[in-house]
Order: sequence, then structure tokens, then C-alpha cells
Amino acid sequence: MKKFIPPLLLIVLLTCTARLQAQLKPNPLPPVKNLPDVTSMVPKLETVPGDPMNVRLYTLANGLKVYMTVYKNAPRIYTAIAVRAGSKFDPANATGLAHYLEHMLFKGTSSYGTLDYSKEKPLLDQIEILYEKYRQTSDEAMRKKIYRMIDSISGIAAKYAIANEYDKMLASIGAKGTNAFTSNEQTVYINDIPSNQLEKWLTIEAERFMNPVFRIFHTELEAVYEEKNISLDSDGNKLWESLYSGLFPTHPYGTQTTIGTIEHLKNPSLMEIKNYFKKYYVPGNIAICISGDFDPDATIAWINQKFGGWGRKPVAPYDPPKEKPLTAPVVKEVWGPDAETMAMAFRLPQAGSKDADLLTLVDKILYNGTAGLIDLNLVQSQKVLRAYSYADILQDYSAHILMADPKEGQKMEDLRDLLLAQLDKIKKGEFPDWLLGAIINNMKLDETKEMENNSSRVFKMVNSFILGEKWEHSVARIARLSQITKQEIIDFVKKNYGDNYVVVYKRTGEDKNVMKVTKPEITPVEVNRDSQSEFVKKVLAMPVKDIEPVFIDFSTDIQQLKIRNTIPLYYTQNKENNTFNLYYVFEMGSNHDRKLNMAINYLKYLGTSLYKPDELKSEFYKLACDFGIYTSTEEVYVSLSGLSDNMEKALQLFESLLADPQPNEEALKNLVSDELKNRADAKLNQDVILWQAMYNYGIYGPKNPFTHILSEAELKALKAQELIAIIKGLNGYEHHILLYGPQSAEAVAEVLTREHKTPATLKPVPEPVKFEELPTGSTAVYVVNYDMKQAEIMMLSRGDVFNKEWSASVRLYNEYFGGGMSSIVFQDLRESKALAYSTFSSFSTPDKKHKHYYNMAYIGTQADKLPEAMKGMNELLNNMPLTEVAFTSAKEAIIQSMRTTRVTRTEILFTYERARKLGLGYDVRKDVYSKVLTMTLEDVKKFQEKNIKGKNYTILVLGDKNAINMKTLELYGAVKVLSLQDIFGY
Repeated sequence: MKKFIPPLLLIVLLTCTARLQAQLKPNPLPPVKNLPDVTSMVPKLETVPGDPMNVRLYTLANGLKVYMTVYKNAPRIYTAIAVRAGSKFDPANATGLAHYLEHMLFKGTSSYGTLDYSKEKPLLDQIEILYEKYRQTSDEAMRKKIYRMIDSISGIAAKYAIANEYDKMLASIGAKGTNAFTSNEQTVYINDIPSNQLEKWLTIEAERFMNPVFRIFHTELEAVYEEKNISLDSDGNKLWESLYSGLFPTHPYGTQTTIGTIEHLKNPSLMEIKNYFKKYYVPGNIAICISGDFDPDATIAWINQKFGGWGRKPVAPYDPPKEKPLTAPVVKEVWGPDAETMAMAFRLPQAGSKDADLLTLVDKILYNGTAGLIDLNLVQSQKVLRAYSYADILQDYSAHILMADPKEGQKMEDLRDLLLAQLDKIKKGEFPDWLLGAIINNMKLDETKEMENNSSRVFKMVNSFILGEKWEHSVARIARLSQITKQEIIDFVKKNYGDNYVVVYKRTGEDKNVMKVTKPEITPVEVNRDSQSEFVKKVLAMPVKDIEPVFIDFSTDIQQLKIRNTIPLYYTQNKENNTFNLYYVFEMGSNHDRKLNMAINYLKYLGTSLYKPDELKSEFYKLACDFGIYTSTEEVYVSLSGLSDNMEKALQLFESLLADPQPNEEALKNLVSDELKNRADAKLNQDVILWQAMYNYGIYGPKNPFTHILSEAELKALKAQELIAIIKGLNGYEHHILLYGPQSAEAVAEVLTREHKTPATLKPVPEPVKFEELPTGSTAVYVVNYDMKQAEIMMLSRGDVFNKEWSASVRLYNEYFGGGMSSIVFQDLRESKALAYSTFSSFSTPDKKHKHYYNMAYIGTQADKLPEAMKGMNELLNNMPLTEVAFTSAKEAIIQSMRTTRVTRTEILFTYERARKLGLGYDVRKDVYSKVLTMTLEDVKKFQEKNIKGKNYTILVLGDKNAINMKTLELYGAVKVLSLQDIFGY
């Protein structure tokens, strides 16, 4: 309930605050205006010969770095503003500052995010002082009084704030993926913007970084509390923290976490955050990295104009603590409800060193996903359930992490020994001579594919800047690695891998040490969603030249051919590089044959009459090609990808496997055992329980595609020959082929005609088992118990069957109501009421024309906040707030995005696939664009009233049933507690 503060008490509170001002003064951010004009200075340019990305690296007079690479596959630009300011720089007595600051950089400045900063500022100053008093006070009764003051003054200050105005502004210019992240070394702010909006984006970001104001602090602090509690519920997070604390007992990599300690979270300081900003957010510690369609000369002029006046300041030095060598294994245990797993790690030298290069190759020798020692000796040989390795190369140290999941009955100590045995093989030189060359070739392939993606290009530049590497060092990476010899690797592993490791065993059971952040009561604040600052109005009014949208024409963008006059081939030519992607598509899955998944999984462990299983994997890796088979309830995708020069050889290998798989009874026995272990582990996995088991139960009831699997008895009765027959028979069913590659369509068709082995007549796909979706005629509430501090709520309501006329309405409603940080749902439930870290709502389009739409609403919240969260979401679904400002932002977001999005490469083929399944012979985005241009808020309102308002919901709740208020849930329908047996079917 909203708290009422009597006028007299409010005066007393403000008077107390005034007294505090005599003791503590607000900590203003440094002024940045009226600085010397350095924008006329030409930034220093550096380039590197032979750079495949042709990066232009500039340094402004104030020290700001700018990395640019032009890539014109679409009129868009991926952007990242990278700051060398991660959690390792947090003061030991105030951890979590870098992460706090990341959140606060979305709250606006003195020019935007505010209705009247002159009236807002004195209140923000009072709040800042009160937080200092709060963190210095130990008496709990007094702390509560101070927090009530903070809450009250924050409510007044919020009347002058415009929540999420940054996000709305970015949405209005057509930005996608607006977000940020913080880790050990860095905080990075990302956007994907239309190329014609670059000057606007630079204007916004210059204002954001030069004049930030940290407003709406206490509700955002609540979001950070939620994030901390989510991490405390995560077994993986607990394992990771324990591993790094053992590996780095002195360095902040191990002594501090990015989110911070519970004690520090409970005692936040705006002053400390501002001090952190002033210390680390200086031009010489920041890089702007962009990749996409732009004019570099015009862009650097804009950047210099907008950021050049940011005053130069010295970059704070950082002297990393030195770790003592590990001389004996460090063994740790963590507990939690999820399945058992283990991780071990070795501490190694830092980025930029020769040792870091050697670590990179050792990691690939161990695990490359296909032909590494772990891949073949442990995974392919079925000695573990899963295993892999990972090199975490950081600025001060590096870590080599090896992880594995146990088979049924396997001790985790045995996993440790198996992983160590692979390192021993390297010490003895027991890895093939060809492997190093193959690793280099596959890395070159990976780099070629990365060049096709603006975000990958940007993060190569970000990584180089954050790690302090010169760009030429990054460019020369593969060349350096290719010079490393087998003997150097052997010597390196002998020297660095012994008993100097940390191992953490994550065991299944109750974590008796788990805590949670308890949070003060917060009064919802104003979000002023109907308001818009003058800054935003001016930015959005800046003239730009519109970009016209481009839609796919299936008749010209896809060549349609036939293989042997029966098998359709849909082809799009790769005019960019020498790689290919091939897919055989079978429109049948586990709904057609419950044994199909097991047959496909069995194939991974089989060889042919010419190649043993490990030899086959090695041959593919030598060719820099990869194959895979994906199965779902209704489809099988057989995929082959890699270097086009080797496509025919790889195709021959793969076709031989499909036609000549050799049965292996021992492999089948292991596969069945592992499948049963996977099923048991799935019942311990929070995400699988909610997003697969409960979701399917909510749509279909107990008999659904998720539970349509072989029983344990049926699994154990499987014979190798019957699975072999399924594999051999796959190519005999009707299917079609998708191909993206550099050769001509005719040349590709000739290769496929020769190599793709099929009978003269193809069999029709068998009829599937049909599962009827449940009508949501009355609200039902299902609860599944899970040991967690949070509660996750999913609300499902079935709509009508697919209607192409609704495509524009669905897109606009989702963007406006529940699709992002500027949406109604996010603003109300997180920004205003601080009820969740994650929340959204979506009216989802079916994947086939005979299926129904579904409205899904989700909120993850603390169990004790479930009543308010449920009430808040229910009110929004039934009484959608109407605001022209938010609607205009949502509409512009769609228009600008569609004008500048280009569907390319294999996505052309998959867009056709999606359209075909919906009975469409054209790119439906064309309809969306033309209709959205003229749609109004009234249209969204009508759509909401017809399809969402007043509907009944199936409500799914995952959490600790002893902490969930069942009486509250009963307000929404009959409550039934489901067991894991109920939702998994086993």
C-alpha cells in the first residue's frame, strides 16, 4: 500500500536532512562545460597493414580512443563504449560500485531524464547525504527511520524525473539491443543503431557520459538487490565464485564479486559511486568502438566535436596485488539444488604474454568441440556426461578452467583425474602432429565468420582495448600462434600444470549458508511516462535522411532447383567469403517417432566401415568443417558447414556416416545410461523445470510434447540395429535442402545430385501424434516446489489461430507494452514499484498457420513480493496504461528498425522457411511496415482489449512453496501443487 507521509512529519524529515548537510556535503560530479576548445585538433590515426577488418584507431587530444571498422552489410552500426572500470577496481570496503554505476548510467543527465533539474537537484543532494548517514549508522531502529526519509524524499524527487528516458530515446531512433554489462576488467555500454542516426547517438552518449545524474536510486538499488538474490540462487554462480576465490586469494578477481557483498549492498553510497565515476570514467580510460555502415572521416569529426571538449584527466594507476604460487591442490565444495558438477582451474600469466598465446593453444588441444583430447578421449568415448575447457585471459592473470559433469554413479574426484590425465598426455606429447595445423585453420575459419558480424567485430576491438593490447598485437594473433611448436607446448604444460590447481565440487543438497539481501520497504515512485524533456525533443528533431526498407523477394533472392527432380533445393549465394552452410530439413521429429531423438544422439558415437568414431571427427576437423543434427518435436535439421573448398569431401564423409553407420552396443548402453542421468539432472534444473516442463504442462496438460518420450523400460529395451535402421532410413523420407555458399547454384546442385544418397522414391513423412492445446476457459494456478529465494511466475493465455492481418498489431503491441526496458511493463513493475529484476509480456506468434497465438507474462521476484507482483502484472494486463509518448517511441522503434534491418545470408532461407510454415508466399515484414506507419494508440488499445484484457490465464509458479503466499494465489484460481513427476512424466 502506498505510504502517506503527514505534512508535519515531512517537514521534520526535511529538517533532519538539513541538519545532516552541516556534516556531509553533496559530492558533485566535476563540471565539464566551458572547457578549452580542443575539437579543432586532428585526432591521431593509426592503422595496421594486413588488418582484415581495416580498423582505424584514433586518439583524441583528451586521450579518448576510437576504434572504427566499416562493414556495409546493412545500414546499421554496432556500438560499444568500453570503460576500463570493472569490479577489480572496486574499493574493498565498498564492492559492487562498478556494477551500481553501470545501472545508474541509464538514469539520465541534467538535461534528460528530468522535468526540472533545478528543482530535482536539491532533493537528490539530500538523498545522497541521507545514504551516507544510513551507511554510518548501526542502530537498526535509526536506520529504518533514515530509510523512511530516503524513501519519502525519493518519492518527491521522482516527480521531477522521467524514468527510462534514455531507453525511450534510443528506441525512438531505432536502436536495438540497448544494454550494458560489468565484469572484472570492464564496463561496456552497447547499442545497435541505424546508420543515419549516428550523429544523434553520439549527441546522446556525449551528454550521458559527461553530465550523468544518479536519480531514481533506491528503486534501481532494489533491482540490484534482486540481481544479487538471483545470483545467490544460482549454483553455477556459487561454483564460479568459489573457484576464483581459491585461484585468487589476494587479487580482487577472487576476493570481490561484480555485484558486491551483501553487507555492502545493504549500505550503498552515492558519494562512493560518484568518486568511482570521477576516478575511472575519464577520456583516457574509455574507448568508443563501432562497426558498420558509416563514413569514417565524417564520424571522427562528429566524435571529436562532441567528445573532444571532455576534459583530459590522468588515468588512475592500478597496481594489481601479487599472488603467491599455488603449491598444492585447493579443494572446495559448494551445495545447491541443481545437478552435481565440478570445475578445476590453473592460474597462468596475463594477456599479451607469450604464455597467454600458449594457453590459447593448450585450451584448443584439450577442447575444440570436435577433435580435442577432451572431445575424443572423454566425451566421444562416453567416459563423462559432459566436459569442456575454457581459457579466461585477463589483464593481470589468466585462468584455465576445466569442467565436467558426472555419469550416473561416477565420483567427481574421478572427473578430476580424467581431466588431469588429458594434461598428462600433452606433457608426454601424446597428441597428433596434425592437430596444431588444424586448430590454426579452424581459428582462421572462425575469424572469417566473425567478420560477418558487427558485434563480433566490435568486441574484438573492445577486448584489445580493455586488455591494454596494441591493435597490431591483436591482428597478429593467429600468425603468432601458427609459429608455436609442439615442443613449446609440451614444455609449457610441464612447467605450469601440476598440483597447482583449485578444484570445486558442486554437490546436490541444501546450502545451509545461503543468505539473501533483505530490503527496506519501498513506496512506488512516479515514472512520468507521458513526459519528454527538451533535450530529447531537440535530439529527435535533428534532421536525418530516411533510409528506405528492403524486403526479401523470395522469387529473386532464393534460387529454387530440384535434386533428381524430386528434392527441392533452396539456394542463396554467398558473395562475401569462401564458407558454406548446408541443411537437410525433414519435417518430422519426436512427435512422429519417439525413437528418433535417441537414434540421432546415437549417431554422434558411431563410425563407419572406413573410420572409427574418433577418426571421423578428426577428419572433419582437418577439413575445417563441422556437422550436426538438431531434432525437435516436429523437425530434424541435418547441418554441414565450413570452408567451401572442402564441402564436397565433408559431404562425402557425412553421407557415408548416414548410409554406413556401424552399430556399437557398448555405445548404446552408455547412451541409455547417460539419457537417464540427463533426465534426472533435468528435474534439478530450474530453467528446464519452468521453461520446458511447466510451460508445456501449461499449454497442453500432462500429456504434451515434452513428456512424449520413451519410458525407462523402453530405453533399456532399445537395440542398436533398430536405431541404425532409423539413421539409414532418414534420407529415404521426403525432405528439402537449404544451402548458402559461394558456388553457382548449378554447381552445387551437381555436387548434391552426385553425393546425396537417396532412394529413387521418397517416403512421405508419417503422421505425428497430435497434442491438443488446452483452452484457457478458467484460471488455473500450478505451483512447483524448488529450493530458491526467488519466485518465478509465468502467465499463459491462448489466443486465436494465426491471422496474417494481425502481424503489425502484434509487433506494435509487444514493443509498446512488454518488450523492453522502455516498455509499460518494465517501467511499472521494475522502475516504479521495484518488484522485479526481470519482467516482460509478449503476445507470441505461432510457428505454423494452424496453431494459436499465446500471451505470456513473466515476472521473477522475491517470494515475499509475490502478492504485489501478481497484482501489478494482472492490473497491467487488464488496464493497459495509455501514453502517446511511449506509443510514439514504440512506433518509431519499429519503423526505424525495419528501414535499416537487412535479412542476409542463411537468414534469407530461414525467413522463407518461417513464411512457408505460416502459409505465406512473401516477406510478411512488408505488411508490418506499411501498416505500422499509419497505426495509432487507439489501434493498440483495441488489439489489447480484444486479445488480452479480461482473458483467463494458466498461472505457473516456481519457488519454495513454504515461502509462497498460497492465499494470494487462490485469489487467481484453484491452486494445485504439482510434483516433478507430474510435469516431467517420469
